[in-house]
Amino acid sequence: MDNTTKFNLFSFTGKMKILHMSWMAFFITFFVWYNHAPMLVAIQESLGLTKEQVKTILILNVALTIPARVIIGMLTDKFGPRRVYSAILFIGAFPCFMFAFAQSFEVAALARFLLGFIGAGFVVGIRMVSEWFPHNELGTAEGIYGGWGNFGSAAASFILPWVALWFGGEDGWRYAVAITGVVCLVWSFVYFKSVSDTPKGSTYFRPKNIGGMEVTSKGDFAFLILMKLPMYFALALLTWKLSPEGVSLISATSATLAYAGLIALFIYDSYKAYDVNKEIFVKPVPEIQRYKFKQVAVLNVLYYATFGSELAVISMLPLFFSETFGLSATAAGMVASAYAFMNLMSRPGGGLISDKFGRKKTLLILTAGLAVGYFVMSLIDASWPIWVAVAAAMACSFFVQAGEGAVFAVVPLIKRRLTGQIAGMTGAYGNVGAVTYLTIYSVVDASTFFLVIAATAVVGFAALLFMEEPSGQMAEVREDGTLELIKVSS
Repeated sequence: MDNTTKFNLFSFTGKMKILHMSWMAFFITFFVWYNHAPMLVAIQESLGLTKEQVKTILILNVALTIPARVIIGMLTDKFGPRRVYSAILFIGAFPCFMFAFAQSFEVAALARFLLGFIGAGFVVGIRMVSEWFPHNELGTAEGIYGGWGNFGSAAASFILPWVALWFGGEDGWRYAVAITGVVCLVWSFVYFKSVSDTPKGSTYFRPKNIGGMEVTSKGDFAFLILMKLPMYFALALLTWKLSPEGVSLISATSATLAYAGLIALFIYDSYKAYDVNKEIFVKPVPEIQRYKFKQVAVLNVLYYATFGSELAVISMLPLFFSETFGLSATAAGMVASAYAFMNLMSRPGGGLISDKFGRKKTLLILTAGLAVGYFVMSLIDASWPIWVAVAAAMACSFFVQAGEGAVFAVVPLIKRRLTGQIAGMTGAYGNVGAVTYLTIYSVVDASTFFLVIAATAVVGFAALLFMEEPSGQMAEVREDGTLELIKVSS
């Protein structure tokens, strides 16, 4: 931990430099990941896409992120965040260029699918920030990292249409998208040269194996396998949406092969998890080195309800305001952007409150607020004054995004050497939530959609009652076999 520099947002030295460099890296990944969203009309006209093909591109953009976040979490724990973040930025630039210069739907669709990989960058910074900040500043630091980085998607909406207009012509959108790839490429080198994985003299703890998440009891192993299932269910749901029963991008035979592949992958994934953890079936893990997987499971459910609902609501809110209040597309987009804009303050706010008043208590209050917020949104109709509807959406978004900040205030306090993997699994659950909610939205009205999210938040609140407040110290074993105790509470 770097305790030598104060927590000063205007500082660019020590741990503060790491925080600023990392949120900028995250900002760029989201800037690139959502570089298509504000220019969809121009892209649709340029490539001659149907409405169904546009919807397909939106689905494909998030598909790869679910497995990518889990895999990137493992790689981060093994190779360190500096190398992995730099690699994600470098590699992510190429499908970005591929999309910018695509001449057909098939090439554009493949590029968007591959760009889902860059959405996993978020996980890397969670581990990086946790290495540099002490427990009493960790929620605030992770909140700033998450909130300011997440704003990259909103920045893309504001900036890229102007860049496209500046270039002009029907290829303006291509240059705007390509420029985001150049920024990505440049920052990969800047990040690699400017950061280190830990403060000088600190140990970077790595997992014993890279093939799966370590658990510390037989019961937790069964729990781990159970918690993998929703991720495969979400990928099966995506396959269904792409099949002839959905948007018909793939044939019925291809869909069947994809389902079979997911079953095979789940079996292999479960085997790898057993291979990593087989020692626990022979010899119990010493008490001091254990952690409780239920802590991870609760955070997964909460991120499903918070980040999952945020991604889904951002996708549907402009259309909802347009249809409910008869607004133009531009006005509805500006009104709906208020929901995403809250990220700049809400997510750091959730982390800060968590640092000051306790992890569990903060999560309980924010999750209750989330449930009430979405229940209120389910009541919005044309009889409401529009300013009241916007105020309700912004109040709800505060609880959503502050909840995200509070979730990732806990993630690094469970098991240091597994922080990347825990962040990866929790982050993936956010995308699982988005896929599930958007699928539900395609078959129900907006009011029912908001009620379903509120019900999920109630489930999250119930799960939270079983979570334990991080306290005392966690133990990690150094390479020489000695124990290091890391403080997780005052």
